[in-house]
Amino acid sequence: MTTERMTSLDRVLTTLGHNEPDRVPFFLLLTMHGAKELNISIKEYFSKPDNVVEGQLRLREKYDDDCYYSFYYAGIEIEAMGGDVIYIPNGPPNSGTPIINIPDQIFDLEPVNVKNSYALNKVLRTTEQLKAKVGDDAPIIGVVMSPFSLPVMQLGFSNYIELIYEKPDHFWKLMEYNSRFCIDWANAQLEAGATAICYFDPCSSPTIIPKDKFIETGYSIGKSTISEINGPVALHLASGISMPISSELCNMGAAVLGVSVEENLVDLKSEYGGKINLLGNLNALEMRRWTPEIAENKVKEAIEKASKGGGFILSDNHGEIPYQVDDEILMAISKAVRKHGYY
Repeated sequence: MTTERMTSLDRVLTTLGHNEPDRVPFFLLLTMHGAKELNISIKEYFSKPDNVVEGQLRLREKYDDDCYYSFYYAGIEIEAMGGDVIYIPNGPPNSGTPIINIPDQIFDLEPVNVKNSYALNKVLRTTEQLKAKVGDDAPIIGVVMSPFSLPVMQLGFSNYIELIYEKPDHFWKLMEYNSRFCIDWANAQLEAGATAICYFDPCSSPTIIPKDKFIETGYSIGKSTISEINGPVALHLASGISMPISSELCNMGAAVLGVSVEENLVDLKSEYGGKINLLGNLNALEMRRWTPEIAENKVKEAIEKASKGGGFILSDNHGEIPYQVDDEILMAISKAVRKHGYY
């Protein structure tokens, strides 16, 4: 353990090496809260890279957490493929009508030129501007939807499940298309200045799909895709459980695993310690009803369970903190880390 104050990047790199930094690193994965800081609507906020850059700078200055988050919203990938995005006043923009209405359309999908996409280019410009302003002080976390989970937005959930089980030729053609897109999108963000990529893959969790089908699909797809991403990867199941597939997850090539509040951090640290780093697992949905006292207790409990020996970054368990979570609670989390986060 070091007693000197580290930069956020050094702090994160130390814990990822399974060593104890000056204190436990923590990520507040805030997206829409930047709109609050600028006193504008969520739709206006995401309309310009300058807004998101300014929002991220203000949020980190306010809460002094250990990362910048260049993620906009999940539906932006569907937007790049020609789909619609639906905005609401107090929640994340979401994808609209599925872009694939009949399975045979899969064979006619046009490749996305990531760098020429208006929607995706906003994220790349945000990443470039953040990197120019902050350098290596703190990691910049980019995001991709996994090839295996993206079809929930491309087809709709029920149609996608049917595709997996009933139309293998269509399924694997879509995986080929999505994998190429995912790799290109991830690497473009890394080239723009992202430090690491969060690979969101909730459909691979046993919460969603049986283990045997995961091994056949999400596991093989993820392992192949991650191997072509030219930087560190955090594998995130977005609230889904992980323990039943722990050995497979450790073998997918990621450095970090986002873990669920549905599983105990003591058990998770025992299972994964020394194999993969853990990110989590505060319940972001419950944060809406927390008091500052509850926030402090939750932070203290997580740190006591998982911080020893490094390998742990405190964060929420889903990968995005809801718009409704008050500043008071976010500040309480920040203060609690400084109170209880020293080794």
